[in-house]
Amino acid sequence: MTERSRTDRTLPHVLVVDDQDAVRDAVRLLLKHSGYRTSEAAAPAEALAMIQADDYAAVLVDMNFGKDTTSGEEGLALIRELTARKPEVPVIAMTAWASIELAVEAMREGAADFVEKPWQNTRLLSVLESRIALRRRERDVQRLSEAQALLLDDGEIFVAESPAMRRLMDDVSRIATSDAAVLLLGENGTGKSVLARRIHRLSPRRKQAFVKVDIGGLAPTLFEAELFGHVKGAYTDARQDRAGRFETADGGTLFLDEIGNLPLEQQPKLLRVLEEGEFERLGASRTQRVDVRIIAATNADLDGEVEAGRFREDLLYRLSVFPLRLPPLRERRDDIVPLARHYLEAAARRYRREAPALDNVVERALLEHAWPGNVRELAHAMERAALLGGGRVHIDDLRLRKAAKPRGIDDMTLDDAEAMMLRVAIDRHDGNLMRAAEQLGITRQRLYRRLEKYGLQRDETE
Repeated sequence: MTERSRTDRTLPHVLVVDDQDAVRDAVRLLLKHSGYRTSEAAAPAEALAMIQADDYAAVLVDMNFGKDTTSGEEGLALIRELTARKPEVPVIAMTAWASIELAVEAMREGAADFVEKPWQNTRLLSVLESRIALRRRERDVQRLSEAQALLLDDGEIFVAESPAMRRLMDDVSRIATSDAAVLLLGENGTGKSVLARRIHRLSPRRKQAFVKVDIGGLAPTLFEAELFGHVKGAYTDARQDRAGRFETADGGTLFLDEIGNLPLEQQPKLLRVLEEGEFERLGASRTQRVDVRIIAATNADLDGEVEAGRFREDLLYRLSVFPLRLPPLRERRDDIVPLARHYLEAAARRYRREAPALDNVVERALLEHAWPGNVRELAHAMERAALLGGGRVHIDDLRLRKAAKPRGIDDMTLDDAEAMMLRVAIDRHDGNLMRAAEQLGITRQRLYRRLEKYGLQRDETE
């Protein structure tokens, strides 16, 4: 064996699966000059034979094979088979940007990430490098526990007894191992920050930094310096060099809370670093690269903000590869009492008291309350009860904001009303989403995003 062949064998080996000769040639040349060696397959059957015969660091898979094929079904089937046979090898889907929903489906079938065609060289290399570096031999990290409560290191808790939360936890367990951007949607107080930390702890980045930025609390003039850092003398108070949040989170996860509050004029700067992984510190000319997984959260209607011209659609696509909606507490009744007991006991320990008991009357009052402040309101109510109660919690100790009553249209939030309208339109047209979208006066793609937002089924009929 020659010295060169020995060296080549040490390079990361990537399998490229595409039925177009020009695409395979372009990828091979790009990867060769970037320190990879490649093998190529023109069809799914050939790829499956090759994956069994050699060890690969990653697989790049086109989603469509054949001139007249655009559904992506062959690509999805190949991804399923590849991940079943070699779960430790990350599969990266290649698809047109217009087929973003196909990319999401690919990740649900087991793909670790995706790149858009025609690709940007920096984007393809960045995805490939990060997936190879971060993917451990075991593809799946520890699945979420089936126990009632998932206690986190900082004492926060997720109770997943209700069907809505079980569906959410199942989605989280699927996406946590990927590098896909996640957009957490939900009302204030539903636990978006806690879920962001949970996703980070289940990811291959769990040993790296988790950095949170409250976008709503940033002054517009400080946005660039806060996220990208600055050099000494960049502005009046810049007395020394300072790293920004992207640098601090390099290799880990950056959580952008209240992303809906990001001013329109700052959005192109964030979009650039999301697309290219590059930025400059304020006042500097040197370009820096980072490898960061983005989780964003908002209680705003970003689709509406896009339509109003206050939020860039391309930025929304980048942030919401996987949108996850946290249900309000009123939609997860099975979780209320277990949560209440946890927060009551935690508050009692904090104040060095015996935890008072919850009787049936109090539990019924908790279940009947609308909880407009969601989990945060419940935690505060239990803290008051721990301070005021003796051996038993009294209803008056809870100091609920209003008497419980059956929820009618007057009690609904805007999200509740919209979700109800979606259900009615889909039921009226027997599951035909195109007709439902036409009735609602929106595009089918926007209807898909609404269904994802509210956790509704998207089983379409023709």
